Amino acid sequence: MNIIGLIAGIGRLPVEFARAARGMGFDVIAIAVAPGVDEELAAAASKFYTVGLGELDKLIKTLQQETVGQVTMLGKVTKEHLFSGAARPDDRMQQLLAGLKDLNDDTVMLALVREFAGAGIGVLDQTALLRRLMPAPGILTSRTPTPIEQADMEYGLNMARHIGGLDIGQTVIVKNKAVMAVEAIEGTDACIRRGGELGRGGVVVAKAAKPNQDVRFDVPSVGPDTLKAMIAAGATALVMEAGKTLLVDKQQVIDLADKNGITIVAAE
Repeated sequence: MNIIGLIAGIGRLPVEFARAARGMGFDVIAIAVAPGVDEELAAAASKFYTVGLGELDKLIKTLQQETVGQVTMLGKVTKEHLFSGAARPDDRMQQLLAGLKDLNDDTVMLALVREFAGAGIGVLDQTALLRRLMPAPGILTSRTPTPIEQADMEYGLNMARHIGGLDIGQTVIVKNKAVMAVEAIEGTDACIRRGGELGRGGVVVAKAAKPNQDVRFDVPSVGPDTLKAMIAAGATALVMEAGKTLLVDKQQVIDLADKNGITIVAAE
C-alpha cells in the first residue's frame, strides 16, 4: 500500500486530506506539529504522532521511520509560534533558520522543502487530493453583493494579490476602498477581527493566492472559523480567489453566511 505523510496544523484541512487519501487506498502517517490540531485527525489517519513545532530532527526521523517518501503540509501554523516561545527549535531547526536571509513565509517553507528533500522526502502539492474544495467563479450564498460591496471586493482582491506578492499575507480587510487591515504574522482570523474593529463593522474580507503561489505550502483556505471571525467583526462580505482557494466545510460556511446576511463570492 502507498504511504503519504501529513504534517498537520490547526483546522479541518488535515482531516479532509487524511480521509480523501485513505479513501484512495493510501496509508496516512499524520504528525501534528501545533497545539489545537483537530481531534478527529487521529482517527482519520492510519497512524498519528505529535511532534513539537521546532523539533525538526524528530519530525524527519519519524517520517523516515515510517518509510514516508512523500509528505504534504496542511493546516494553520503561524510564525507567531516562533516568536512567542511556544516553539522550541532543536539544533537542526536552529541551524536551518540561522542560514536564511529572512524569516518570510516562503523563505522558511522553501528551506523546509529543501531539508525534507535532503532526507529523501518529497513535498506534495497541497491541493493534489483536495481540488474538489476549490470553488469555481460565482456567488456561493443566497445574498448577492451590493454595488458598494462589489467594488470593495474587486479592490480588496487586488490589494490581497499585492501583499501576497510581497510575501506578507493573503488577506486584506477593506471598507469603502480603504484598507482597514493587512494580514501578517497574526493570521487571518486576528486580521479580520482587527479590521472589523477599525472599520466599525461593514467591512469586506478579501483572500487571494500569491501571484507565484507554490502549491506545496500556504495555499489560501477559508472555513467555518473564517466566518465566525467575520461575524464577530461585523463583516458583511467575503471574496476569495476562484480555483485557487480551498473552501473547507462548504455547507457549514454557506449556512453561517446565509444566517448572518453575509455574501460570499469566488472571483477570478
